[in-house]
Amino acid sequence: MKKILFLLAFSIFFGCKVQDKKSMLPSENEFVWEGANVYFLLTDRFNNGDKTNDLNFNRTKTPGKLRGFEGGDLKGITQKIKEGYFTKLGINAIWMTPIVEQIHDATDEGSGVSYGFHGYWTKDWTAIDPNFGTKNDLKELVEVAHQNGIRILLDAVINHTGPITEKDPVWPSDWVRTSPKCSFDSYQNTVSCTLVENLPDIKTDSNASVDLPPQLIEKWKKEGRLDQEMAELDAFFKKTAYPRAPRFYIMKWLADYITEFGIDGYRVDTVKHTEEHVWQEFRQVCDAAFVEYKKNNPEKVLDSNGFYLVGEVYNYAISHGKSFDFGDRKVNYFDESFNSLINFEIKWNVKQLSAKQVFQKYDSLLNSELKNYGILNYMTSHDDGQPFDKDREAPYKTATMLLLTPGTSQVYYGDESARNLVVEGANGDANLRSFMNWDDINKNPDTKKILKHWQKLGQFRAKHPAVGAGKHQIISEENGLIFSRIYKNDMVIIGIDLLENDIKIDVSSVFKEGDKLKEFYSNQEITVKNGKLSFVSEFPIVLLEKM
Repeated sequence: MKKILFLLAFSIFFGCKVQDKKSMLPSENEFVWEGANVYFLLTDRFNNGDKTNDLNFNRTKTPGKLRGFEGGDLKGITQKIKEGYFTKLGINAIWMTPIVEQIHDATDEGSGVSYGFHGYWTKDWTAIDPNFGTKNDLKELVEVAHQNGIRILLDAVINHTGPITEKDPVWPSDWVRTSPKCSFDSYQNTVSCTLVENLPDIKTDSNASVDLPPQLIEKWKKEGRLDQEMAELDAFFKKTAYPRAPRFYIMKWLADYITEFGIDGYRVDTVKHTEEHVWQEFRQVCDAAFVEYKKNNPEKVLDSNGFYLVGEVYNYAISHGKSFDFGDRKVNYFDESFNSLINFEIKWNVKQLSAKQVFQKYDSLLNSELKNYGILNYMTSHDDGQPFDKDREAPYKTATMLLLTPGTSQVYYGDESARNLVVEGANGDANLRSFMNWDDINKNPDTKKILKHWQKLGQFRAKHPAVGAGKHQIISEENGLIFSRIYKNDMVIIGIDLLENDIKIDVSSVFKEGDKLKEFYSNQEITVKNGKLSFVSEFPIVLLEKM
């Protein structure tokens, strides 16, 4: 059966029109994904809210530096939401690394023993790893986040299972391939292969019906939930008419987190290593699940936004527009699939171009080739060994350029507190994954100053979708860079790199005579006179909004 028949059958069997992800536009100052401020954290490395779940499955081998579980969990994230940490930082969406049950054993990758603390080594998509918490913990996290205006993104992995160990046998050969290893020199050699040695690749290209892996059946039997899981699978495949191919099992399991917990989106892992039609199918499954959740939980619906999908196409750059080039083939991952892709380019743009050039470039591309879609900008991440500010020498510039550049922003945990990215004894990406530096935040005056800058910019961005999603227009370059951003009825004026404390700005292109404005960064109230503002500020940055 061909892809188009799968999609048609899905729509027919679900008996509902899937939401158009581009048809719903928020009103003034409402949440819009294109201007969101997303906080990305490693679930295991952010905050330990429950020390009783720190050890499970006899994971007692001594790991390499920063390659074992360290106690972070769902309760720890919820605790920080309740304390207001994210709200003060202007965060309106949290993306956490995968929370599904990981392989029970560890591997030795040459850098010491490694456990699946990062969440990308799945053993069972239907269960939450007890090191991260329980389903009740996830339910509370989503509810508390939503009560605070924060959306929740989980991380979806369909490309591969976890590595093979003595405790974690390989999945059946009709489910996975264990060779060849990807050479990344063509489309085929990027998709139909294993990312690295001993990381079994799900046969997402197969439409053949397969039975469940014996080890999964045995696991569910021991846990007393085999009959329930089988009944749910039967209902899913009957409703959708999909074949019982590997990818559709996994899509069903991932969709359950939408219908059961009401998550708002998925960040999708290893997108370019999986056939593009898989993501079109995943879009359909997620949209239908979100419609079902909203129908069943009308009192919990936050807004009219559809389900959000942001893809990790490794090395995708905003300059590529809609298409990623494999060398022998170009693929469009936006249409019919993703709202947004992670942008691997901005850290280089900020190093090589002026702020004026960066803002103009992003405004131009997001309003032409990428119109109605978005990009997720980041300066630091969990697996990019060349972050913008590896030595944490420019935390203020990092914040200013990340949070004020058009597009969605991704704050990596500890960006706002200059968490160390070079750790003695750690190798490779382990350097990027140290535990959150709460002691510095609580005790170090320099860290507190840095955090305050991130908080002010983040709060302003969260209040104004225009900052990330609005049309950009330069006003002046006489005293630094002054520009406006306008999104529907939301209008702001921003100034950066100001050279003088005595500030005079012509605001007549945005605000009216007599308008009372607030300068958010220095917390001043100013009235527009003769189309201009005149005031003094000790800071080299201005954030103007109408009161």
